[in-house]
Amino acid sequence: MTSPHIPPPRPFHDFPKLRARLPPADTAAQTRAPPLFTKADKPKASLGRIEDIAAWLAAWSGRAPPAVNRPLVAIFAGNHGVTRHGISPRPVAETANAVELCAAGGAAINQICVANNLGLKVFDLALHIATADITEDAALDERGCAATMAFGMEAIAGGSDLICLGDLGVGNSTVAAALCAALFGGSGADWVGPGSGADAAMQARKADVVDAAVAFHGAALKDPLEALRRVGGREFAAIAGAILAARMQKIPVLLDGFAATAAAAVLHAANPGALDHCLLASQSPEPGQRLAAERLGLRPLFDLGISHGEGVGAALAAGLVKAAALTSSGMAAAVKA
Repeated sequence: MTSPHIPPPRPFHDFPKLRARLPPADTAAQTRAPPLFTKADKPKASLGRIEDIAAWLAAWSGRAPPAVNRPLVAIFAGNHGVTRHGISPRPVAETANAVELCAAGGAAINQICVANNLGLKVFDLALHIATADITEDAALDERGCAATMAFGMEAIAGGSDLICLGDLGVGNSTVAAALCAALFGGSGADWVGPGSGADAAMQARKADVVDAAVAFHGAALKDPLEALRRVGGREFAAIAGAILAARMQKIPVLLDGFAATAAAAVLHAANPGALDHCLLASQSPEPGQRLAAERLGLRPLFDLGISHGEGVGAALAAGLVKAAALTSSGMAAAVKA
């Protein structure tokens, strides 16, 4: 039942071009990619998804042969008021600690970025001010949600040609589950998982929190952007904005983690073609992410059991995308004796 204390839904109809027609793929570049492999002395389609990745990269970069010259990992960090319900084994302060570790160069993502020659930006989204408790209020007001989406759009500016998106946020697997329940339906139990180590009792609390949030906001959740601001959070809004900006700039995107998948689902609900420029980098052990990926038609590049966050899966996948680009441009026919 919708609370009388929350105003009726007012979708963000003025948010730039979200509901308008999004830029299409460069089909000419896409069709030029497969012949790059056929000229090589190898069996047809023998490189499997490597060839598909190269064609995808060509389609969304407009270059054939495709190339990755300025890849960027963008990590968005946010805190959530709903953690007061005991839905995470980690204290909220761990979000800021993780951001500081990234800044100091000591996180897993730093090492993977060095290994794959990737740029890295980590954004602290007002960690000192948690969003409202989604079981009794909207996470963000309309202006705050729109502003955070705009921040995410601006965050990827700077000439990158491949964007890898990740997140940090204690409790955000519960928020991702609530957002997916709002967008796709189902109960909290369908969407929650262990997150950062929740036991069975904590997972039951997570499911109850998701059900309470969806019931509280009720019919307002039918609009995807209202769902984002009511049961989402700052990192979700920023990631959605970054995905949208990348599409407008024709930059391919690698998604990673449950939070990024849930944020992407918001755009898909608003426009089913909004994720055509995205690949899912990694499948986490979270059952909710697996289910969301299936609903979105996203097939992960990796399934390595990674649940670490920080965009680790996307950074690993960036190495694969770079290899696909170099393979498409560098292979040649064998020299005949």
